Amino acid sequence: MPRRILFITTDQQRYDALGCNGGDVARTPAVDELAREGIRYTRAIPSNVVCMPSRSTMLTGQHVATHGVWMNGVALPVDAPSIAMDLWRNGYRTALIGKAHFEPFLDPFALFTENSLATLGEETLYREAPDGRLEPHRGFEHLEFATHNGMGPLHYAKWLRENHPEAIGMMYPILNSQLQVNEAGGGDTGAPQVKHNPMPREWYHTDWVADRAVSWLDRQDNDDDWFCWVSFPDPHHAWDPPMSELHRVHWLDLDLPAGWVDDPVERERILATKPAHWLGWYHGTFVSNYEAPAKWVPATLTADQVREVNAMVHIQNELVDEAIARIIAMLRAKGWYDDVDVVFTTDHGEFQGDFGLLFKGPYHVDSLMRLPLIWRPAPSRTKVTPATVDTPVGLVSLAATFADIAGLPQPTYTEAQRLPVSDAEAPALGHERVLTEWDSVLFGKIVSLRTITRGSWVCTATLPGSVHDGTDGELYNLVDDPLQHVNLWHDPSHRAVRDDLLDDMWRNLPAASSPRRACDAPV
Repeated sequence: MPRRILFITTDQQRYDALGCNGGDVARTPAVDELAREGIRYTRAIPSNVVCMPSRSTMLTGQHVATHGVWMNGVALPVDAPSIAMDLWRNGYRTALIGKAHFEPFLDPFALFTENSLATLGEETLYREAPDGRLEPHRGFEHLEFATHNGMGPLHYAKWLRENHPEAIGMMYPILNSQLQVNEAGGGDTGAPQVKHNPMPREWYHTDWVADRAVSWLDRQDNDDDWFCWVSFPDPHHAWDPPMSELHRVHWLDLDLPAGWVDDPVERERILATKPAHWLGWYHGTFVSNYEAPAKWVPATLTADQVREVNAMVHIQNELVDEAIARIIAMLRAKGWYDDVDVVFTTDHGEFQGDFGLLFKGPYHVDSLMRLPLIWRPAPSRTKVTPATVDTPVGLVSLAATFADIAGLPQPTYTEAQRLPVSDAEAPALGHERVLTEWDSVLFGKIVSLRTITRGSWVCTATLPGSVHDGTDGELYNLVDDPLQHVNLWHDPSHRAVRDDLLDDMWRNLPAASSPRRACDAPV
């Protein structure tokens, strides 16, 4: 019986985006059905809260300190381990369709030239292995790349230029005239990176990714084992879904998110209890993530702008769900659906107004760290009882999970065992803690964080940098404080908990991270 793996990812999607996770705006019936049939994880955590490090962890099963992609713009080494390569070497047909982002998106082929890669066909890139054999890049014998716009050499951009060149100017321009991340506002409220996009829906990248995925899957044989990573660029900013879809969610009708603090005085008070980079960014004086527009000041964000951004995100979420439904319908029509393991997740979250912020950065709170994750095992292969798993798990477990689905031993390079199928199974598989890392150097500003999620606790240590001396951090009990407004780091009554979590974290972080110890200072 063939073993087939459909790995679906979105980009920058919050846990509460989905109906199955309590979302009550976007309609997500396709993913909700996967959750009903499979295992829904209520606390899935990334190894990093930006794209390239997190996606590199998905592929390698390694923490950031091991695979080395410590911030966006740092490419994953071309010879890094890859679960897709393991599957390909074991006879799997392999494809990655959509957003990859293991290399900087404006120059995704630079590494290929530098490493003497041979291009064999427009959609396959091979490299010469040490024994002289040609192997597909990162193990994917079929590659069709897309990102959030029509820029660069990616397949989607090329398709737009060749078929609908007028469409490129319809999308939000990601870079401004200084080639920095664009801060320009649009829509009805002037919210940053919002635009009413006149592009027809069928030209938009969400439908393009689904079209290409359906085409590749339809070409596979009935007896093929395959691993297909379908990677949607949305709901990541820019928030510019086709205007024809704006009727789906009217921003004026939306409630503000629970994490929005309406009183600006109270908002600043909460931010001031956190390490200094929080309030610095809020006032626009300390920008430490490239994807946050350097010229945009979060303190200027209005309640209506938050509503409009959220409306755009919900629209994008619905379009992605409908695209997933098309792929699943195709698998059902082929008679394959019961033989497919489907795994759905995202790489990191988005503020969407929480704490008065948008976008992301060195902020290890649920807005960015609590992710949707669903595993629907193939019914024909295994009789797993549908379940909800509340134990914290990490995306670092995905590579081992794919190996397990394929009946392969856990790769020696991976740093976490497969996902548990129940809370009862989690301890035996070592799911006691999840570790998240952050390092950034931007505009001369250095920020480094290390975080452990264990049980209901989240503890973040700052390392020495531009505004930190290594003695500050964050500590939250998610049961008592789900919005993470009460930082217990300096609370003497919680010092024992904090120190225990820190000791646990430093003992278990890869060696490349652990020497940069953050906190042995008094409260």
